[in-house]
Amino acid sequence: MLRKFSNSRTLADNVKLGSLTAFSSGMVNVISVIIFFAFTSNVTGHYAVLAEEIAKGNWYQAGVVASWILLFFFGGFTANLIIINFNKTNSYLAHSVPIILEIICLLIVGSYIQFYYKESLVETEVLVGLMLFAMGIQNGLTASISNSAVKTTHLTGLTTDLGMLFSMFTKKEYRENKQLREKAKVQVTIMSSYLLGGIAAGLIYLNIAYNVFYIVCLFLLVVIGYDFYRLRVSRYVSASQPFLRIHYYGRNKKRNGKRNELQKV
Repeated sequence: MLRKFSNSRTLADNVKLGSLTAFSSGMVNVISVIIFFAFTSNVTGHYAVLAEEIAKGNWYQAGVVASWILLFFFGGFTANLIIINFNKTNSYLAHSVPIILEIICLLIVGSYIQFYYKESLVETEVLVGLMLFAMGIQNGLTASISNSAVKTTHLTGLTTDLGMLFSMFTKKEYRENKQLREKAKVQVTIMSSYLLGGIAAGLIYLNIAYNVFYIVCLFLLVVIGYDFYRLRVSRYVSASQPFLRIHYYGRNKKRNGKRNELQKV
């Protein structure tokens, strides 16, 4: 999911990455609405709120919302900055570090809410900003490594793209287009996972309250752990191949020698 970059990625890579990260972002967005009454997986609505606050002359509120938008921006900036600087050195590490940063942000929010949160306005503003930064990191990461094929923190553009794709599928030549079918599969997966993540967050919150943040981090650890496991397996196989080739060559050489002896007899 994380090791491959841009056009080297397969449909399965994007589906797995999209499903797990969209599920986690759906959980984050719903839990932030429940606790803070604010969306944290996208900034579309925040632009509208920013314009409203500026029009009303509420400069403090406008500054807070503007800082939220900037934090989402810097999340994407940070993720891509790490990728473009370290991708050639170690692609897995370059793609894992942004997720580790996201996990740290969510752990800070979850731990603070569980032990220190007094529901003050300043606390809420800071925690929402931290969650927006985490979601910016995730969206920047998935978009960067998938060549913008996977964006998992908001569904506005995705829903528009799906509407356009389904209209194209009314014609046979488009239905037979493999690339369009694969694109639709990735987007339907992201949309379904995001919705299921939101539903799961609501249900989990009713039972374990703020601990839902730790569940989100667990899903993100699965993303990192899956690729780490695959990387170890692929290295083991690569290291074993020379030995297997020598062993196979030796066995064939013995068989050929016996065959030649029988032919002489």
